[in-house]
Amino acid sequence: MMEQTLGTQLLSRRGDRNWSLSAAFAVMVIVFVAGPFVVYPVFLMKALCFALFASAFNLLIGYVGLISFGHAMFFGWASYLTAYAAKVWGLPPELAIVIGTATATVLGIVTGGLAIRRQGIYFAMITLALAQMMYFFALEAKFTGGEDGIQGVPRGRLFGVFDLANEMTMYVFVLVVFLAGFLLIYRIINSPFGEVLKAIRENEQRAISLGYQTERYKVVAFVLSATLAGLAGSLNALVFQLASLTDVHWTMSGDVVLMTLLGGLGTVFGPVVGSFLVIAMENYLAQFGQWVLVIQGAIFVACVLAFRRGIVGELARVLRVPL
Repeated sequence: MMEQTLGTQLLSRRGDRNWSLSAAFAVMVIVFVAGPFVVYPVFLMKALCFALFASAFNLLIGYVGLISFGHAMFFGWASYLTAYAAKVWGLPPELAIVIGTATATVLGIVTGGLAIRRQGIYFAMITLALAQMMYFFALEAKFTGGEDGIQGVPRGRLFGVFDLANEMTMYVFVLVVFLAGFLLIYRIINSPFGEVLKAIRENEQRAISLGYQTERYKVVAFVLSATLAGLAGSLNALVFQLASLTDVHWTMSGDVVLMTLLGGLGTVFGPVVGSFLVIAMENYLAQFGQWVLVIQGAIFVACVLAFRRGIVGELARVLRVPL
């Protein structure tokens, strides 16, 4: 009887968890579908690109416990290769995105292979050093355009049918890709692979004692995070028809850390909320010039002190539902 009661309670909790996540996902989709009729579509597309970027970063830091200060490398170089493939090679947008994302995957394999044997600050510093190397390479390389970047990137026609020059068509495409990436990340963290990642985050030595080759799991998670970050960068290049040094600068890595911590580290919807808040501040507080950075810093400090779990993390704690 006791085993049956415990089983019933577990099934009930799992049902409540699935219901709350499904409800939150439905609300998110409704907001995004209605969004372009209320807010400027380009703003929403930028926020969606960074929401995917932050979700990819959260996969690494929130569920593996590895902090990377070099994720701008994957975002920015995917942006460069996508822009170059679309403008110089004249490839359709779907192939340009594949090339940009594949570039991020290769960089993720190399970076992960070099850095994954280190932990904590040493891992973070290695990723930052490699990212800075790629930043200076982008500054000096001719095909990147140096300080001018790659401008006037054509959006093209998706699959030869859908004209991405139309803002609404482009928005629908970005939204579909974001939702696909978001659901993929959700599936990863709720799979047996994801459970091992959480075990590594909580106690890597215990995971090793159970027979798991933790370094392999961490490398795979790192490459997945880099690939999805590259996908976000590829989309960003087409949205703004531009790839620039800003995309590979270390401050871009800082922004994605801010977005993730502000929304809620290790939560499903936290990076999405955090990215929209940061992008909204940059957009609507632009009139304050450089003071925007001061305002962002003050808000970040306030959130860290008052909402240690992030906005979504604290909301989930209050409502007692996983988000």
